[in-house]
Amino acid sequence: MTFLDDEIVNKLKTEFDGLAAPVRIVYFTQELECEYCRETHELLKEIAAVSDRLTLEVYNFAMDTAQVEQYRVDKIPAVAIIGERDYGIRFYGVPSGYEFMTLIEGIKDVSRGRTDLPENVRETLRQIDRPVHVQVFATPTCPYCPRAVRFAHKAAIESEFVTADMVEASEFPHLVYKYAVQGVPKTVINEEDGFAGAVPEHLAAQRLLEASRRAAEAISAG
Repeated sequence: MTFLDDEIVNKLKTEFDGLAAPVRIVYFTQELECEYCRETHELLKEIAAVSDRLTLEVYNFAMDTAQVEQYRVDKIPAVAIIGERDYGIRFYGVPSGYEFMTLIEGIKDVSRGRTDLPENVRETLRQIDRPVHVQVFATPTCPYCPRAVRFAHKAAIESEFVTADMVEASEFPHLVYKYAVQGVPKTVINEEDGFAGAVPEHLAAQRLLEASRRAAEAISAG
């Protein structure tokens, strides 16, 4: 089965012509008990074949324990986009529908090692000095989700303390239940804080900074 037709491949070639540096697509899968792993693998193979600046690495989630630990992957299918360093950008679930271009844009950002966030937003993110883990719940049919996912991934590039996951909600219903996700996009920050919808970048950055400060206060109090 082919996921990318000639028109999409040609568009991707144009998108990837400007890749500043090589990008590794690191994929975690397994044969059993993973409904979308094979589909995700085939899609990633087709994307990686578009440019010689892209490489695809495939690991078994159950067997390649060293890599699972290295990339801090806790569910599958999982995709890590690695550039000059690991910025902490992850996709959990098949990046299809609206999230397909989120993956493509993420590859381009990681290749550059920088983002197009406004300077005031970047300044807020630079103040983060404690780990902040962001999970953005999304679905392939949600037109507002890419904005929330893209911000989270950009924040991870701009701040070494931020890691950011796209979580495909329909593939992980136990997490939807755990975090009381009633609609998408839903952003969860450090397991307990978060917000619904695609909020403006400066407000989202402020929420991440507040979470970092609460983490610091918790350490001091403990």
